[in-house]
Amino acid sequence: MQKNLLIIAGIFLFLEVYIYQAIRTLTYNSWIRIGYWVISLAVYGIFAYEVSHFQRSDRSTARAQIMISLFLIFILPKIFVVLFLLIDDIIRTGGYLIGFAKPSENFFPERRKFLSLVGLGMSGVLSALFIDGITFGKYRHKVRKVKVKFPKLPKSFKGYKIIQISDVHSGSFADPSKLQHAVDLINEQKPDLVLFTGDMVNNVADEFKPFIPLFSQIKAKDGKFAVLGNHDYGDYVTWESPDAKKKNLDTLINYEKQAGFDMLRNEHRIIEKNGEMLYILGVENWGLKPFPQFGKIDEALKGVPESATKILMSHDPTHFDYVVKKHPKDIHLTLSGHTHGMQFGLDLKNVKWSPVQYRYPKWADLYESEGKLLYVNRGFGVLGYPGRVGVLPEITLFELS
Repeated sequence: MQKNLLIIAGIFLFLEVYIYQAIRTLTYNSWIRIGYWVISLAVYGIFAYEVSHFQRSDRSTARAQIMISLFLIFILPKIFVVLFLLIDDIIRTGGYLIGFAKPSENFFPERRKFLSLVGLGMSGVLSALFIDGITFGKYRHKVRKVKVKFPKLPKSFKGYKIIQISDVHSGSFADPSKLQHAVDLINEQKPDLVLFTGDMVNNVADEFKPFIPLFSQIKAKDGKFAVLGNHDYGDYVTWESPDAKKKNLDTLINYEKQAGFDMLRNEHRIIEKNGEMLYILGVENWGLKPFPQFGKIDEALKGVPESATKILMSHDPTHFDYVVKKHPKDIHLTLSGHTHGMQFGLDLKNVKWSPVQYRYPKWADLYESEGKLLYVNRGFGVLGYPGRVGVLPEITLFELS
């Protein structure tokens, strides 16, 4: 452990030497130089304190948010400065070794100054983006409209509107009223049905209690259904006993019921219109280890006709690739969340990239495989980093055809 800490400290020291070179290149003002070191030492001090006191149960708490925010705002952006100055040093060293010239003959102060300015500028922009993501980005909820075609959709359900939300993580928000605009957006769509695909809390049921009145405002003609996500089980908390953990889960399910959500735990519900049926299936969380694998499709399918149109709620999109698409019965559309789009990336019409795609190839939008559809929602809330950059919080509106 101590060896790892020394390596990390060495990396940070290397980083700061380069940053200070850039500061020194651009200004001779001693107050600016001193100010830089005072701020840097304070940030590293807070960061080191939080890391040294971090426990597994802190993964979703304010402590984790502080650590991640400090790293993203004050530490990660400095890589740009290091990158530019390191390139300059490599060019100078290469020129010296190849041309056998004196180091001073390969030093170009104006180039160094320009690269320092560009590096610091890009670092500032990235820091500003992360600050904006915390202050405003996590509240920029966007309605994404998706038309889904089913081969044998009952006529009564043509034009049927379904809202999907996922990953609220209510424990990451201090003030429920800040999400009022998002609930208003949902109601403005006048949905027939609302489906919530898991992770209502970070750790414990009581995180959601202040949000019950807010989520009770969500209206849908045919009801609101929910499933559990990996965070809802309380697996990231040390409990006094298994009974205490179970009581927490029962409390969360009760709180969601008070907010109007019917929890589906490896079961299904029937939506009937004019004698025709739409089947909504909901399974418990199923993910690759270490995430729990409680989802049981066969139990949810009991009593469901083979020819029926089926929509499945399953929190983790890996369930689709490993189980759902290989299942012998047709499950026409699976709705998932879980990835959050990592709350960071490029999410444009023709360009989509997020670091999370290297862990979850299906991380956002609509996918088709084996004749079955999967939609991955980008998430309603935040976890860890308390903001969003590029990948906005999502409310999905499906129109069936």
